[in-house]
Amino acid sequence: MHRFIYIIIFSFVLLSCSTKDVKTPITIQLHDNWEFKQVDSTKWHRATIPGEVHSDLLKNELIEDPFIGNNEHNLQWISETHWEYKTQFSLDNNILDKKHIELNFEGLDTYAKVFLNDSLILNTNNAFRSWEKEVKSLLKPENILKVVFTKPSDIEEKEKAKLGYQLPEGNRIFTRKAQFQYGWDWGPKLNTMGIWRPVTLTASNNLRIKNMYTTKRELNDSIAKMYVHLDLMYNTSGYSFEVFVNDSLIKIYDKSIQYSPQSIPFEIKKPKLWWPHNIGEPYLYDIKVVAKNGNTILDSISKKIGLRTIELVNEKDSIGESFYFKVNDVPVYAKGANYIPQHSFQNQVSNQHYEDLLNDVVDANMNMLRVWGGGIYENDIFYDLCDEKGILVWQDFMFACAMYPGDEDFLENVQNEATYNLKRLRNHPSIALWCGNNENSEGWHRWGWQANRSDEEKEDIWNNYLKVFDSILPKTVKQLTDIDYWESSPKYGRGNPNYEFEGDAHDWWIWHDAYPFEHLEQHVPRFMSEFGMQAFPSYETIKYINQSDSIDISSEGFKNHQKHHRGFQLIEEYMRRDFPVPTKAEDYVYMSQLVQVHGITMGIEAHRRAKPYNMGTLYWQLNDCWPSISWSSIDYFGNWKALHYKAKQSFENLLLSSTVHDNKLNIYTINDALTDIDLDLKLELLDFNGNSIWSDVIKNIAEANASQLIFAMDLANIKFDKQTTVLRISSEDKQWLKYFAKPKDLKLLNQDIIWQLSKSQNGFVIELFSETLQKDVFLYTDVKGHFSDNFFDLLPNETKIIEFKTEATTLDDLQFKSLNEFIN
Repeated sequence: MHRFIYIIIFSFVLLSCSTKDVKTPITIQLHDNWEFKQVDSTKWHRATIPGEVHSDLLKNELIEDPFIGNNEHNLQWISETHWEYKTQFSLDNNILDKKHIELNFEGLDTYAKVFLNDSLILNTNNAFRSWEKEVKSLLKPENILKVVFTKPSDIEEKEKAKLGYQLPEGNRIFTRKAQFQYGWDWGPKLNTMGIWRPVTLTASNNLRIKNMYTTKRELNDSIAKMYVHLDLMYNTSGYSFEVFVNDSLIKIYDKSIQYSPQSIPFEIKKPKLWWPHNIGEPYLYDIKVVAKNGNTILDSISKKIGLRTIELVNEKDSIGESFYFKVNDVPVYAKGANYIPQHSFQNQVSNQHYEDLLNDVVDANMNMLRVWGGGIYENDIFYDLCDEKGILVWQDFMFACAMYPGDEDFLENVQNEATYNLKRLRNHPSIALWCGNNENSEGWHRWGWQANRSDEEKEDIWNNYLKVFDSILPKTVKQLTDIDYWESSPKYGRGNPNYEFEGDAHDWWIWHDAYPFEHLEQHVPRFMSEFGMQAFPSYETIKYINQSDSIDISSEGFKNHQKHHRGFQLIEEYMRRDFPVPTKAEDYVYMSQLVQVHGITMGIEAHRRAKPYNMGTLYWQLNDCWPSISWSSIDYFGNWKALHYKAKQSFENLLLSSTVHDNKLNIYTINDALTDIDLDLKLELLDFNGNSIWSDVIKNIAEANASQLIFAMDLANIKFDKQTTVLRISSEDKQWLKYFAKPKDLKLLNQDIIWQLSKSQNGFVIELFSETLQKDVFLYTDVKGHFSDNFFDLLPNETKIIEFKTEATTLDDLQFKSLNEFIN
């Protein structure tokens, strides 16, 4: 909630209620005139708030860009240095005369001492919560605010010494900050410090509404009976409260009504429900509360809410144990990806970055993101946009791939962190689940963390795990929200055979254990919350890393951006199985993206065919935090890899998916919509020159919210060459293709693609034509923009039209590749 929103609310109330006076709290941002320096230095430099020390050093040209080449290695001293920030600010009597003045740091990363006019007012130890202090007695017309950061390693070493044994995964476990900053297998080691979220000063005289949230008493087609709960500060008696829904006054509470002032009942008639975008409208109501004393407005607050029910259905059945989400009592198939922070330095992520990335999520027909537990509890705008766009959010608490301490101070810190973030985020209809951690339980039971430990030590470590993830977090979630809690993702590690049959799964037999992609078809879990395959990023990203116009994937600087110790080896191993292996760098990059999409879409379609046994598929990962070789489908600069284009097709509500086993063709229809769809399909076996070998028609119904087998045939009855034939399933406006051989074994012809380019209102239109099938056609250019489709198959003797959205007025360097160039 930002105070600038309140101005709009006040204006509305003034107009609609004939208010005579406004005495609302005054909030100012303290973001100006900041400077920073090393604690043992005397030289100050300009700082940006919100921000952190790496960005400030870079902006002052005191370090090289950590995202280029090997520069990351030369910047490790920053994390081993103490830093100091300061600002001066003036206050007039309009603020100084108020009864209450509160200073609020929404985020300090991490160990900081805060001084106001030389008085120590805060000593912080958690980057994931706000820090507030009543400061009226310390303020003057001219003020100095100073924040001194202690390097995390100093505190971590002290905490480690207290413990008496070593916990898995290093000293990061002692510090409540973004764990990925310590380095991950897709991100750099850039452990930063700073004032990473806004700083405000709020002055008020009387009542102040700190926060609000709503709960449902009853929700049906005719009425929503609600409570709005207010978190009030200072004198809370003797006032009236007006409740507005979509700018209409629907409730006035005063002391004659026998309810607590903190909980006000109200009703919405014929309510509109909030739905994930792929099955309905994510409708939002604007709820406003105005606190008044007579005709004087004392404070006001507004939030958007969605009316929906949501639950995780986790029940024993004949197979094992289900895992799926019901929204408004309807089972919803979850389609999406895992989300990590968009940048190593959060202040570099703009509102437009959030808008663009979440538009890409919706455009790719995803309805769920999992906010991974090694990153951050995201900024409010992330959840606001997920609410608005109808994207479900699986929200991890920020614990990942480690075991954590369990002393009283740490547990109290975790409790405060959980309480703060649950209260901050509980109004969001998009949040579908709170999950305790990422892979901590799997790590303890499967990754060798118990080796060479005494029974007493193992018992102590596991008991500390239970204190956090089986006690503090589930109890706090239940107390403060109506959202379900899941202890750890996955429920079982892949070494436990139950991973297929109970709860959610992370299937890293693919990639880490180098299993073939066909494993994903043969071992389908109840809900796949992680699986992935790496690919190289766009040419733009590679050029940026190397600071070169050529494509070089062998430079030491570029190799530094592959953080998995076997990454390059595994990419080539998978490539050799199914694809040609080019020798030219730019071709190798292209081929790596085809490998990635080949495996991940194979898994997506297998999962969706298994509906309702399987009810979700979230691949690893959506995005990058820096320019890298990773599992992402969208690279650091926002460019779609082949995977994002193909996932868009595999995630469509209506999917026709085909399998061939023992020479038997099966065609499935998967319909995630809540209504039946009439099918009028044409099936054709075509050779690569477009000649028809066989055809048939299907008239059927794709049942609502179901997967079904609609066609089966023994291919032995048809004579055709599997290396030169494709199955096309087509409706009036869509088509789905099935090949019968590995890509490297297809006998594709290397013929020209004929193309035309024309200018359009939003960029350019490209028309492509070929007399032979062109597989995985890749369009690329140095001009910044977005292709409406890419890495597509161009069928013989058919025209394909692609739109390229760009602000550029010329497109002189358009080029393309296809798999045909690399066969034979």
